[in-house]
Amino acid sequence: MVSVSPPLLGKPFCFRRMSPSPLSTSCSSLREVEKPPSDSNVRPELRSSKPLFPAIAAAKRVVLVRHGQSTWNEEGRIQGSSNHSVLTAKGESQAETSRQMLLGDSFDVCFTSPLIRSKKTAEIIWGSREEAMVAEPELREIDLYSFQGLLKHEGKEKFGSAYRQWQKDAANFSIDGHYPVRELWVRAESCWNKILAHEGKSVLVVAHNAVNQALVASAIGLGTEYFRILLQSNCGVSVLDFIPRPGGCSPHVCLNRLNQTPNSPVACGSSGGRRTNIRIVFVCNGATQSNETVFSDMRYEPLNMLGIIQSQKTAELLLDLKLNCIVSSPWIVSVDTATAICEVQEAADCLGADCVPRYVEVKRMLELDVEPVLHRAQKTSGNTFNVRPGWLVALNDRDKSELWAQSKKAWKSLLQELYGESDPEQNMVVVAHPAVHTALIAQCLGLTAEWIGSFHLDSGSISVVDFPDGLGGRGVIRCINYTAHLGRWSIPVTRSLANDEEF
Repeated sequence: MVSVSPPLLGKPFCFRRMSPSPLSTSCSSLREVEKPPSDSNVRPELRSSKPLFPAIAAAKRVVLVRHGQSTWNEEGRIQGSSNHSVLTAKGESQAETSRQMLLGDSFDVCFTSPLIRSKKTAEIIWGSREEAMVAEPELREIDLYSFQGLLKHEGKEKFGSAYRQWQKDAANFSIDGHYPVRELWVRAESCWNKILAHEGKSVLVVAHNAVNQALVASAIGLGTEYFRILLQSNCGVSVLDFIPRPGGCSPHVCLNRLNQTPNSPVACGSSGGRRTNIRIVFVCNGATQSNETVFSDMRYEPLNMLGIIQSQKTAELLLDLKLNCIVSSPWIVSVDTATAICEVQEAADCLGADCVPRYVEVKRMLELDVEPVLHRAQKTSGNTFNVRPGWLVALNDRDKSELWAQSKKAWKSLLQELYGESDPEQNMVVVAHPAVHTALIAQCLGLTAEWIGSFHLDSGSISVVDFPDGLGGRGVIRCINYTAHLGRWSIPVTRSLANDEEF
């Protein structure tokens, strides 16, 4: 059933699409959002936690891939930086799928961990490319010392409290006189200096779960407390854009994609090996005609043909989930996307996804309406906002603060909506403009407005947050800006770098 609320007065906008020490908790709970800290109470190290990388002359895109399933992954054995496991047949198949996914993408160089499982994955993905492959020792997996080689139950039996700390408080976990996660973050920052020093504009990096987590987190200024928060699945693809700044300054870094996997990101009910019963799926509304130009003054612009295809593809993907609720921005483009998802859920029995129809209510949430803020920002600045990685950085302080405040209200309302549900298994879909989802991801991670420009989302993409420890626990970002479900209309992992303005 679709719940229709009166239209919101005002003028939405549309726009053109172009072809560390963090807070102690990584995901804001409702209790934290109800009384947010004032700027004066924000920890000072968070304000200046963005990393300082060497200046770059041109935009650089780095694509991270985790290796395919290994024999020790299959056995449930702790690998660390040991070099005894190899790819399974499934792991080689995953690597081949990733090769096909990246077949049309151009790379100037491939950096790889020297460990067998990673190197073999890199060789499969790299295929017949003539460009160099560089084995980088610092890309090896996290050093886990005495844990390495143990089955997980053996680690629990042999090390007791140390193993529990590894599971519950990895950032402060110590073994054999070492702090493995802290050491890993230092190593990741060293890796970035080497990768950014390479002259290539498009770089492929093939490595491991933990080290890829550290690379992603350290690049955007997140510390060791974010270990296990940014998921890296076997052969998952993550993309980071490094955008030059004038005056020899450290480049702006934007996470363009996180953990785009060969398989559906919503089909599995676990997150990082832990079962999850609560999930939020952020769906960016489909494209409109004005996505091809600039922000529009049209109040009720519908989806264009591409947007209709995107919404249908997203609806098909979400058949893997039994949805409890769909929450939508009040503007027509979001409502149309939400309605498409709702209608496909209702036809779940006809489509063979369920034995009965799934009736899901669509609720309009005014707090998700940020379009007027960005439309006014463009009018005030007099500039055309091209929606490319890091574009929200161009907002002035007033507009950025207003967007942040609006997203804080939206995040609180979404959590309240989830708390109000009685079903122990909750799957909520939130449909809105990419800008509000960008801010909501930062809210979820417990960040500040400074991070708004650190994430990028495309029309028709989805991002998934899991809560394996319930709403009072830490959220796990399963994927960001996932577009593989769009098929031939998916956003390429790399784009032509002939013109840096495309970044």
